[in-house]
Amino acid sequence: MTAEPTDNVAAWLREVMDHHEGPLLRYAERILGDADRGRDVVQETFMRLLESDRNFDSGHLVQWLFTVCRNRCLDIHRKERRMTPLSEHTERTRASSEPAPDDVASGREQAVRVTSAMSALPPSQQEVLRLRFQNGLSYKQIAGVTSLSVSNVGFLIHTAIQRLRKRFGVSSSGRDGEMQ
Repeated sequence: MTAEPTDNVAAWLREVMDHHEGPLLRYAERILGDADRGRDVVQETFMRLLESDRNFDSGHLVQWLFTVCRNRCLDIHRKERRMTPLSEHTERTRASSEPAPDDVASGREQAVRVTSAMSALPPSQQEVLRLRFQNGLSYKQIAGVTSLSVSNVGFLIHTAIQRLRKRFGVSSSGRDGEMQ
């Protein structure tokens, strides 16, 4: 292999990691309930990407990354023979400017309410909501990651949103696959 393809692979991997590492870390941490194990899983996911001989378009790459990450998380759960509850932690975000303290407090309160409401949902509904709204995956990509049908993904998202709306006393106008 010449130096040029190696440089291209390295640049490509840096770009993929810059774009997908954060969402994969949040996803793995939520499944495992542990940031360190989540980082290990994401590192393994990128190592498997380097070892793969696949050519991806952007949509299939995202699906492949989340599928590998999810499968590794599930392997860890199987190995430990116990399910750990999802942790309630604030997502790390990078802001260019700091919000006002009252906005931060209000946002935290809302995040706690949503996290609490989501924890009452079945795990399958929690997972599809996170993939859809935290990670921006399409129904088709979610179906690929979870091995569910697209219609089942839609049903789970619809049912979960209806439950959350009922819990928060919000009317059901608009489409479920969109944030309002």
